[in-house]
Amino acid sequence: MVEILSRRHRRPPAVHRARSLAVRPRWTVLLVAALAVAAGAGGALSAGGADPDPGRAPLAAGAAAPTPEGVDASLVPVSSQPVTPSTAASDPAPVLQVAGPVPASGKGSFGYDDRPGPTLGRAGRVQRYRVAVEHGSGVDVRDFSDQVQAALTGPGSWVDSGELRLRRVPSGESVDFTVYLATATTAGRMCLAGGVNIRVGGRPYTSCRAPGKVIVNLERWQRSVPHFVRGGVPLSLYRLYVVNHEVGHQLGHGHERCPGRGRPAPVMQQQTLFLDGCTANPWPYLDGKRYRGRAL
Repeated sequence: MVEILSRRHRRPPAVHRARSLAVRPRWTVLLVAALAVAAGAGGALSAGGADPDPGRAPLAAGAAAPTPEGVDASLVPVSSQPVTPSTAASDPAPVLQVAGPVPASGKGSFGYDDRPGPTLGRAGRVQRYRVAVEHGSGVDVRDFSDQVQAALTGPGSWVDSGELRLRRVPSGESVDFTVYLATATTAGRMCLAGGVNIRVGGRPYTSCRAPGKVIVNLERWQRSVPHFVRGGVPLSLYRLYVVNHEVGHQLGHGHERCPGRGRPAPVMQQQTLFLDGCTANPWPYLDGKRYRGRAL
């Protein structure tokens, strides 16, 4: 299964508002490491951006986005510029979306990160993966690859099971799966070829997993989703989530339900489409234990 609505649980993609981030103090510290990687990524970033939900008014230009509850804004880097006494006094809001238009289509071909990566995890079978970005997406493959690695490193990622290790490998080595960043048009085509329809409202909306392929939709990678944006959930947290969710499918995990209002959403919940009263959470392991909900 992949990140699409099941027939038994179909609803519009933007019907739930994230009231707060259930990010414990430990999670905030963990999030900083991944955010530091995201802050160095290419492209101008917007604290508010335009709300992709046409039913809601966009944030006014220059308006400060709300700081998510449970996240110390002073710990969330949103700029690659060094902090000075003058800038430290007025920390900007967390980045919710990338500013500017997102390409809907690219060249259909991909560039790969050929750097070998460290082995993530302490024990267990080794799954080898590669990372690729579509030409014409405007995203640097190494930047994307670094953020994928941050999501898979944790703490809190799938390797925390103690039964799995992950390693990025260069060309010429055998792989178990490839993580692709693809424009919406290409992602829709690749997912459909793998038996998955990611369209919502007539356009390719979600990401997916096809056999041997984790396919991340560029539009979601750059713009997040309306209920995350309205709730002030940082874009970096959504990126951690979408990588761990789709890699979770690659590892054999199916969709799960929200375990209760106000509780963290399981990473295998379809958070791109709804939170169901849960709060955003990008990790499969919390406090060293597997966190899950009932199967959907």
